Amino acid sequence: MRDAQQLLADAKVIAVVGASRDPGKAAHSVPLQMQRYGWRIIPVNPFVNELFGEKVYRSVAEIPFPVDLVNVFRPAADAPDVVRDAIAAGAPAVWLQLDIVSPEARELATEAGLDYVEDRCLAVERAVGALTRI
Repeated sequence: MRDAQQLLADAKVIAVVGASRDPGKAAHSVPLQMQRYGWRIIPVNPFVNELFGEKVYRSVAEIPFPVDLVNVFRPAADAPDVVRDAIAAGAPAVWLQLDIVSPEARELATEAGLDYVEDRCLAVERAVGALTRI
């Protein structure tokens, strides 16, 4: 299983479940920062049509091309369903943002052979590793 730094180093396309259009929320600022550092961000939110210059999808399974990482900005109670969606879409990795922990999601991901990170922030890990795709 790849660790957080290796997941980010390997990823090019990140689906962000729960991406927000509210600039005051981490679910907006973190994906935007990752995009500015060169990752392609694919927002997933059933209530928005476009974010970060990208089409927004209602679920990970609706994204018509492969994603390298599914990043989750949803409550822990929603995480198992997001992992199921990621598995159905063939995504190789799931990352739950800071303060999101789900033993059920972890078990589902592990049983399916997905790389899994929880309770860590993409932007913090990017900065710690001085990672960029530019």
